[in-house]
Amino acid sequence: MERLFVISDIHGCADHFKQLLKKIHYRPNVDRLILLGDYIDRGPKSMETLEMILHMVKNEKVIALRGNHDQRFIKLLETKDTKTYEEFLKYGGLETLKSYFPDFNNESIGDIVTFINKEYPSHIQFLKNTPLYHEEQHFIFVHAGLDPLFENWKEQPSINFLYIRDSFIYHEVSVGKKVIFGHTKTSDIHNSADIWFSKDKIGIDGGCAFKQQLNCLQIVDESEFKQHHVHYKDLDQFI
Repeated sequence: MERLFVISDIHGCADHFKQLLKKIHYRPNVDRLILLGDYIDRGPKSMETLEMILHMVKNEKVIALRGNHDQRFIKLLETKDTKTYEEFLKYGGLETLKSYFPDFNNESIGDIVTFINKEYPSHIQFLKNTPLYHEEQHFIFVHAGLDPLFENWKEQPSINFLYIRDSFIYHEVSVGKKVIFGHTKTSDIHNSADIWFSKDKIGIDGGCAFKQQLNCLQIVDESEFKQHHVHYKDLDQFI
């Protein structure tokens, strides 16, 4: 039988991602997997994570959405903007650059952009093609959330799909479907890294890159769910 899994905010924790897939006995092209964005930054293996996900989207039944960190990376590589570069570094981008540049030593922004665009064009094209949301019969999947003020949620500004937090999390969203999201660590919502459930939404970002855990939501049907996770310290090299 086909099973449906959802994972978000891998943030370069490629080994935890592999371990989690192993733990749930993920079966490529049998099970479905939806990824909610933020594949890079903060963790040690952003390049490897993107390479892995790109392969999965191309060859398996995997849907990968865009996160705000992914969007910032796209902007950096398109604009070579110094302000964007500083912001990129501020939010965990140094780890991403080191994954592409093992000997990174404060190369210029121009050198960085030129190198990644030349050597990894498939990564950039992949990120630029990622959608902002995915909708099914009973669920809406999105990185950050939906603005309750928009009667037609698809008309909200794209920045809301990537960045919205409290105005979504702490207000009811009446869209007729449960919204499954990442972006905001569940430990910031209910003081636990476990998946957070409410009447109209489910938050799954376990904060793996913050030494918490990488969560996986298994959707059995519209009202039945299972939780799986790999804790940050479950892998020897991160203890």
